[in-house]
Amino acid sequence: MILELADIRIHPGQNAAFDAAIVHGVRDVISLSKGFQGFKINQGIENPERYVLQIFWETLENHTVDFRQSEAFTQWRAIVGPFFATAPVVEHFELLAKSD
Repeated sequence: MILELADIRIHPGQNAAFDAAIVHGVRDVISLSKGFQGFKINQGIENPERYVLQIFWETLENHTVDFRQSEAFTQWRAIVGPFFATAPVVEHFELLAKSD
């Protein structure tokens, strides 16, 4: 399984609208994509305009090719893109170890 980690910064004062938009975008668009395994969304406490989106994919290509090169990506960006203060920083990770 691959973890996509997106560090998102939004414009101040738009939290309530963004909260609804990001949940809608993941549940109704990204979750239908090939290889999607689940997600988590966390909001910053010290910096409430910062969000960390974790999406779990079966393979790296499910995100970088299947999703990113699809119409679903265009739909996703139309939903959440207007809120971005800067471009999200996105990285991918493989599981090294976990607790039981």
